[in-house]
Amino acid sequence: MPSSTAPPPAAAPPAAGARGSANVIVAVLAFSGIVTALMQTLVVPLLVQLPVLLDTTSANASWVVTATLLAAAVAMPTTSRLGDMFGKRRIIFVNLGLLIAGSLVCALSDSVVPVVAGRALQGFGMGLIPLGIGVMRDVMPPDRVASSMALMSASLGIGGALGLPAAALVAQNFDWHVLFYASAALAALALVLIAVFVPESPVRSPGRFDLTGSIGIGIGLVCLLLALSKGADWGWGSGSTLGLFAAGVLVLALWGWYELRTPEPLVDLRTTARPEVLFTNLAALVIGFAMYAMSLIAPQLLQLPEETGYGLGQSMVAAGLIMAPGGLMMMVFSPLSAIITTSRGPKTSLILGSVVIAAGYGLGLVMVHEVWQVIVFTCVVTSGIAIAYAAMPTLIMGAVPQSETAAANGLNALMRSIGTSTAGAAIGVVLANSTTTFGTAEVPSLTGFRTGFAIACGAAVLAAVLAALIPGTRPHGGAAVPAAEAGTGTAAARTGSADGAAGDDGADGDDGADRAAGDDRPRTASRTAG
Repeated sequence: MPSSTAPPPAAAPPAAGARGSANVIVAVLAFSGIVTALMQTLVVPLLVQLPVLLDTTSANASWVVTATLLAAAVAMPTTSRLGDMFGKRRIIFVNLGLLIAGSLVCALSDSVVPVVAGRALQGFGMGLIPLGIGVMRDVMPPDRVASSMALMSASLGIGGALGLPAAALVAQNFDWHVLFYASAALAALALVLIAVFVPESPVRSPGRFDLTGSIGIGIGLVCLLLALSKGADWGWGSGSTLGLFAAGVLVLALWGWYELRTPEPLVDLRTTARPEVLFTNLAALVIGFAMYAMSLIAPQLLQLPEETGYGLGQSMVAAGLIMAPGGLMMMVFSPLSAIITTSRGPKTSLILGSVVIAAGYGLGLVMVHEVWQVIVFTCVVTSGIAIAYAAMPTLIMGAVPQSETAAANGLNALMRSIGTSTAGAAIGVVLANSTTTFGTAEVPSLTGFRTGFAIACGAAVLAAVLAALIPGTRPHGGAAVPAAEAGTGTAAARTGSADGAAGDDGADGDDGADRAAGDDRPRTASRTAG
């Protein structure tokens, strides 16, 4: 059953000058999101060298990537719920603290076990992005909410895109440990900036933390994502892979049964079953797939020797720099998505973004013979990703109570993460089974690359279809007003247009709605800022 404690009414956002101007708050949170997202691609330039650097096998070295993925999947729903309960800014500090600790562990290590442990700690920092989105909704002026959330949501892709060339430059010119010292320094800077300029959200969702639910979803996701990540190494038909898939499905099914029956669930599945949330999350999964497919295919195409007949013969650093404009396009197109959302609604933005992604991959089917062609189609794809990613928080927040914003966005970010894991498995299988001989090595063929582009294009088309199934949403001139709060004093409190009618803090309107619904439960929520 859903929690018996009613969500607290939203407080009017504090004045921007309480800690920093609206622009500064947005810049600091977006910078922090980009720093966190850098962890996705931080070690990509080192993948070939890792077995030698860590004196281990290639299979063991691959855990340096897998550990971050698994930790991020567990962290997103858990830290998001803790942020709703105890303060989003406070839990952001925990995220950044774990990221700093993990970076330092890696920087001081030369063997695989501590580096894998450090990368797992870095993965826990990924929970910062949904929390940052929640902070923006809670503290920003209403007319800035849509554009702010758009940039924060897109930071997940921006960080990954910009991290690749930056990491390649460092890896090629400095000792590999410098990568981790730099990530620790950036995370420390982000922590200081947030402490100085970003206020705590006044919104709380009180109650008991669902530890059983957190452990259950963690085990289920680890089993599922581990099978996806390691299936190619272990064999898709192996007992280990099939056993993990079966265990993941079983544990997640039991977790869902438990969440529907606990009074204070980690994730309110009844809320996530609303069409606005359900179809947005499904679209997030396939768009995450489409985003990661480009990261897997384009760098390989760029770095294959020209003698193959289709490779472009670029160095690791050059390939990273060629991919960098895609990250810049995400920064440019995130504000555009907010404008479209304001004028036409977030559903339109999500459909448009999905269509642009599909068009970009369509170009990739034919424009792969010159470097400039790769730049063009990757920029089109990333522009679509920026538009689509930026629309999702508004759709999610338009359908959930304000006290559940971080948890709801954490689940949305988790769906993107599952999409990227699925892309890694699917595209890996495609490229491994479509190869050509070059010298003594087997390398992916041009047909394999094009098949990968076609699959990603299909995923983007599916995202557009899923977005079209979302119930009609009205344009948002500022912050989205959740359906769960429609008709209550919350909307008035957010806009400040009916303070007198709503009472001291906007609570009376909510209480009146509760009484009209026959709900006489006392308010127990604390809205004290952390």
